[in-house]
Amino acid sequence: MRHKVAGYKLKRDVSDRRALLRNLVTSVIESERIVTTVPKAKAAKPLVDKMITLAKRDTLHARRQAAAFLMTPKAVQKLFDKLGARFGQRQGGYTRVTRLAWRQGDGAEQAILELVGSELVKRAAERAKRKEERLKAMREGREGEEGGEE
Repeated sequence: MRHKVAGYKLKRDVSDRRALLRNLVTSVIESERIVTTVPKAKAAKPLVDKMITLAKRDTLHARRQAAAFLMTPKAVQKLFDKLGARFGQRQGGYTRVTRLAWRQGDGAEQAILELVGSELVKRAAERAKRKEERLKAMREGREGEEGGEE
């Protein structure tokens, strides 16, 4: 019977597994999207959700707990400054696992582990950048027309 047996072993001992998951969670927080195998993504998903829940609290104790788990101070900074505010009104389900094709080398099934809404943030940033480029091109075009009339 499997009573009270939870989590994924991932064919690693305790310290290797903990280091792997800490690195995965740090990478997800820093880049908002990673490509990994399905079992690793499923194992890291609840830990990312837990870190975002800590960020929503935004107390000194929560910051210290996150800093003890995450690998870089930059990830802690982003977690509390940006992600905590972004997911402030959301009650859970901060991450999404999307299955991809099989990996070429060893045939492992791959998945994307990403933060929900990250595609909207990236799309909005790209849209703003394109709009700025269009406005700049229009301004330069007007200046060229005015210079040509003289």
